[in-house]
Amino acid sequence: MLRRRLLHCALSCLAFVGATGRHASSAEPLDPQRWEEDIQRFEAQDQKEMPAPGGVLFVGSSSIVRWKLDEAFPELKAINRGFGGSEVADALYFADRILLPYRPRTIVFYAGDNDIANGKSAEQVAKDFAQLAAKIHAGLPEARVLYLAIKPSRSRWELIDVQLEANRLIRAQAAGSDFLKFVDVASPLLGDDGLPREVLFEDDKLHINAAGYEIWNALLRDELAPK
Repeated sequence: MLRRRLLHCALSCLAFVGATGRHASSAEPLDPQRWEEDIQRFEAQDQKEMPAPGGVLFVGSSSIVRWKLDEAFPELKAINRGFGGSEVADALYFADRILLPYRPRTIVFYAGDNDIANGKSAEQVAKDFAQLAAKIHAGLPEARVLYLAIKPSRSRWELIDVQLEANRLIRAQAAGSDFLKFVDVASPLLGDDGLPREVLFEDDKLHINAAGYEIWNALLRDELAPK
């Protein structure tokens, strides 16, 4: 019964994305093994001290890497497994090594930003995330997954329409799931003029700064508090 339910969830997510996709991505897939040294570094840390199960795991690209989780959520003992520049498909590829072994109660995931910058369509990003979500749910059926919306930025403003579409598709996936939640961390970064607020970003106009992270921290504190 459980196996059938998991299979149905995975197929439903993938069918939803396939039905909404208007065209295939033209981006050339990047080799996930470019991150092998980063993953081995995580595994070396785990050999020294394996995090206790039941915690909160943060996974994704540079927005995760730069997050000062010990300061933001000192009570959580959060695990940071971000590797900068990564895509959703990279997390899927390494899931057996940097997601499932920790047996977290909650996974906070941010990726998709780089995927679109590298030429992937919104539909491909959503499809990749559907596969990752199915992988996580099959291995960790009790865990929740919080997908953080792809953030707007002035450095990638020409991609905003694709980012918004990817967010829309993933929000719809989460709406039909009992273990996924879409967290809108993007809208609060916009000003009254509809553009990203420069005061919340680093000089590169891509990464959020401490003030930007404080907004994200506030949005997540209640979500991550032990129930």
